[in-house]
Amino acid sequence: MASSHTVLMRLVASSYAIAQKAGMIVRRVIAEGDLGIVEKTSATDLQTKADRLVQMSICSSLARKFPKLTIIGEEDLPSEEVDQELIEDGQWEEILRQPCPSQYSRIKEEDLVVWVDPLDGTKEYTEGLLDNVTVLIGIAYEGKAIAGIINQPYYNYQAGPDAVLGRTIWGVLGLGAFGFQLKEAPAGKHIITTTRSHSNKLVTDCISAMNPDDVLRVGGAGNKIIQLIEGKASAYVFASPGCKKWDTCAPEVILHAVGGKLTDVHGNALQYNKEVKHMNSAGVLATLRNYDYYASRVPESVKKALVP
Repeated sequence: MASSHTVLMRLVASSYAIAQKAGMIVRRVIAEGDLGIVEKTSATDLQTKADRLVQMSICSSLARKFPKLTIIGEEDLPSEEVDQELIEDGQWEEILRQPCPSQYSRIKEEDLVVWVDPLDGTKEYTEGLLDNVTVLIGIAYEGKAIAGIINQPYYNYQAGPDAVLGRTIWGVLGLGAFGFQLKEAPAGKHIITTTRSHSNKLVTDCISAMNPDDVLRVGGAGNKIIQLIEGKASAYVFASPGCKKWDTCAPEVILHAVGGKLTDVHGNALQYNKEVKHMNSAGVLATLRNYDYYASRVPESVKKALVP
């Protein structure tokens, strides 16, 4: 019976099923051929039909099942009646079989804040760079990101017609992270992953100071954290405002659950309580290993320019 499980594990199990449905919606919008693109603040800040439908699906599905949650989503949407076919009321039973970490066993619904990015990597989605795209559901308690779900709708999309499309990665602090094979970047190599479409002098100055062997420019914060945990990159460096709390909440949990670290460029932990400002105004620095190497090389000029 559902009531025998903790609120947190029920929420994670439901979010997993909701994220899987979100991935199906993302693929369906592409298949139907009309992305419904609108510019929000600029030509690099886009919204598509998938962003809108997925946010409605995630937020409505969560609110229906967990009415006391605080849910903060990226998109501003009219509070219209949601089509019943967007609602997902299932849950991933495998997650309910896992033990809830004891420090979270007494959490109440109203204590939790859920940060939702319905489509991380929207610009790349519109350009056909589909492996950059993720759906992010991050769960925070007392200002700290403690559970996260990342759906990658187009995982395996270049692996041929027989490949299973899409995957869902999930994690809870104190329990672990699941749905991928943890791999470290090559030893002694400094491979930096950074923004593809929001670069500037601060970003490039910060990266140069780290003497990288290689720089990967890709879309999506979720995608960049996946590169860290699968050994394709050693550090995610974004010395600029622009990234928001819904971009980092879920990915941060997955990284922290496997021993990595994500902070702003000053080394401060990010805060996720409901009153916090949405912008990560002091940038993002994240690694799976060797955090101190990268943190010690952030130039003072960059730190001065980025106020938390």
